[in-house]
Parts: sequence; C-alpha cells; structure tokens
Amino acid sequence: MFVLIPPSETKRSGGVFMPLALEALAFPALAARRRVLTNALTALAADADATVRALKLGRTQLAEIDRNAALLTSPTTPVIDRYTGVLYDALDAQSLSPDARAFAGRHLLVHSALLGPVGGLDLVPAYRLSHDSRLPGLPLKKHWAADVSAALEASADDGSGALLLDLRSEGYVSLGPAGAHPHRFFLRVVTESADGRTRALNHFNKKAKGEFTRALLQNGQTFRTVHELLAWAPTAGFTLRPSVAGELELVVAPHP
Repeated sequence: MFVLIPPSETKRSGGVFMPLALEALAFPALAARRRVLTNALTALAADADATVRALKLGRTQLAEIDRNAALLTSPTTPVIDRYTGVLYDALDAQSLSPDARAFAGRHLLVHSALLGPVGGLDLVPAYRLSHDSRLPGLPLKKHWAADVSAALEASADDGSGALLLDLRSEGYVSLGPAGAHPHRFFLRVVTESADGRTRALNHFNKKAKGEFTRALLQNGQTFRTVHELLAWAPTAGFTLRPSVAGELELVVAPHP
C-alpha cells in the first residue's frame, strides 16, 4: 500500500543531515528530472525580481529566495518533518512512534513540485516551489506529468497488487495523474448537511487528510484491497465510503 499526499508551501528551516542526494530519493528514475529543476531553481534565485514573479512571493516571503539559492548545499531532514501547515500539523509526524515512522518510510509518499513523489523519510532541504509556480521556460506540468505518471504506474504494477490511496490536491494531481487502475483510489473529503446534501471541503479537508494519514501510519497495516481499507476505517473512527469509479469519500462533520 502507498499513501500519496500533497506537500505544503511552508517548511521548517534547518536540518541535521547531509545535503540533498537526488539518487537516494524514492523513484530514482526521476533523478534527471529532479536535477533539471533543482539547477533551474537555484539559478533563478540569482535574480530576486524574477524569483518573486515566478514563485508569486509577497514582501514577507523574500527569505524564500535565499532558501532556494542554497537548496543544493543546505542540510536536509526527513520529508514528514520538513513540511508544516494544516495537513502536517494534523499528521504531527514528530510525535509518531518509531514503528509508525518506519511504516511512513515504506508506505508514505509526498508529491513535491520540485522533486516529484518522494518517500516519507527521504531527506530533503527547505525550498520554495509550488505546483502553480512559473519557472521561465520550464512549465511544471510538461516537465513532470508523463514521468511521474509512469513512476506511479510502475509502483501499482510491481507484482504486489499494491493499493495506492491518492490524497493529493487537484493541482498536484496535474503534475502526475495516477490514471485508472483497479487498486488506485482518489480520496475526496466531503461533508453532509442536515438535508443529506454532500459538498466538498476546502481548508478543512487538509486537517482531515492529515488525521486520516496519521491513523493509517499508526495502524501500520498494509491494506491490499480497498475493501480491507473500508472495513478498517470505522474501527478507527472514520466514515469512508466508495464514490464514483476510482474515488473514495472521507465524510467529516460540517464546520460552521
């Protein structure tokens, strides 16, 4: 089983490990694509104005330029400890047990705009690049989509019948659609009103995804089929149900 989640624009600084080693990341076949982007982003950082435009930075975010300039030499830390924000606050990776963190290393993937999908314990630096960033002459969708889709396809067809649970946002799906596969499911977070109407959530979906991912890591069970996953969900306090073909709905209480 693989759980694929989006990254966050906000990241912790620092780290205690050696600088980025592209070949050591999950999906090493993406190393060449990663190298192109990391080189382009560090080169762009030499032009502050161009970086502000490309990354849509505000006046309080100019330190991101220095982060990008140093991303090839700055220290690294595990992916799940690097990202912050609503989803990652709910995931609360630093409080996970050693067994849950080890499970994340084997079964959690985070889709970075800079590095493509990486493993939950892969070592990455702090950087700034989002799915909608516009690097000069280097459209991210064109750069990533085909190769990321192929990498995800290979993970589903590795002979293990691995279940892939896709919790990415639509923006990151566009950087590498998972495609149709009997063991691949896209998860939407929804709520139901008193009259039974279902609607998708925006901000609060991140918190629900973080809590759901944390529960999966703590549970430590490799579900081979969606039926096993659906049977487990209520035992962990979640309402998870099939939706249209290839999709699941995580139903949460409505927010005021």
